[in-house]
Amino acid sequence: MNQLPVDTPVSPAVAELIRAGVRAVIDAPPEWIDELNAAAISGAGMQPVAGDSPLLEVALRINAGNLSHWAAVNMIEPGARVPVAITEDARAYIRDLARRGFDSGSLDSFRTAQNVAWRLWMQICFGLTDDPALLRELLEVTSTSIAQFIDDTVRELAELIDTARAELAADTHAQRRAAVALVLEGAPIAKDRAERQLRYRLDGPHTALVLIGDPSTPPEELEATCESIMDASGVTRRLVVVSGASELWVWLPTVDVVTGDAASTHPGVRVAIGSAGDGRDGFRTSHFQALTVRRLLRRSRSSRRVARYEQARLVAVLGDDQSAADEFVSSTLGELRGADEQVLACVREWFAAGCRVSETASALFTHRNTVLRRLARADSMLPVPLRENAVHIAVALELLDWAA
Repeated sequence: MNQLPVDTPVSPAVAELIRAGVRAVIDAPPEWIDELNAAAISGAGMQPVAGDSPLLEVALRINAGNLSHWAAVNMIEPGARVPVAITEDARAYIRDLARRGFDSGSLDSFRTAQNVAWRLWMQICFGLTDDPALLRELLEVTSTSIAQFIDDTVRELAELIDTARAELAADTHAQRRAAVALVLEGAPIAKDRAERQLRYRLDGPHTALVLIGDPSTPPEELEATCESIMDASGVTRRLVVVSGASELWVWLPTVDVVTGDAASTHPGVRVAIGSAGDGRDGFRTSHFQALTVRRLLRRSRSSRRVARYEQARLVAVLGDDQSAADEFVSSTLGELRGADEQVLACVREWFAAGCRVSETASALFTHRNTVLRRLARADSMLPVPLRENAVHIAVALELLDWAA
């Protein structure tokens, strides 16, 4: 249908029809709202939002608010160009979209909802009058009003999301990187200034993480992993610094970081975790520990995706001299160094279980006799038997597990 110019006057009769139609919209049956909501989440750009329940709830609330806003304006001034209403809800939604790596494609909900809203509005209009001339004017006026309102809204929200993405990608992260560098270097930056730039308190507990993406991992997967760990740990605040295209430095204000199912749900991301610390010193120390674990994860042949400094401390101390570590592993383990993974895993678990066979069998979900056979196999491959050289063998196995 051809749209009228913006300032086309509306006849009094059509103005009254628009008001009657708006009243019908306000009293719309629940199935109409359900249809609008279904349309809002059906767009291609809405797929990531549809899978995020809190974000989806806000998106649908904004759509409902826009419908109410259009109706309210048309009740007062039928057919007028409806001004865009950017609420705090909408601004928070845009910031969340940008923080999750979404772009203006995630605004598709407004377009898809518009199509359904127009079809339902036409049903209302055809029930308001049988006069062809009035019906034509009614449809032309309201078509223009709805289309302009959606165009204006999407345009303004797209500008907001572009601005938010630019801030996140540039200014905000640049300021945070600069402030973090000063704190990590131990520079005398004032605490209140550092906290303003970081938007993060330096008092209290901190646990630092480094999230490393594989070469093919998209940047938003790092953010999704971070949020997954935050949810599992029960924290809502964090400090994030983008260290590169595939690496995030993260601080969480807690002593208890829980990774949950991050390793399985985000297989393209590895997570290095420092020990918990307190205040500025804890902020620094935990981060440097996480960087140490990151270095070990990167060089390790192990398939582990998540590692803590407590697990890697021994290797960090003994493994700096790679040639000396390799010589120690070879001379201590002998042929066991090349054994199959079942035998190596059995010996590692035997040490972890305090050299108790039954506990080892339980941990490996296998029979006690199977554990005994594998331990005997390991003994036959070692230069010195297990029970005569237990400490050195346990250390060598740990170094081997982290070896390049």
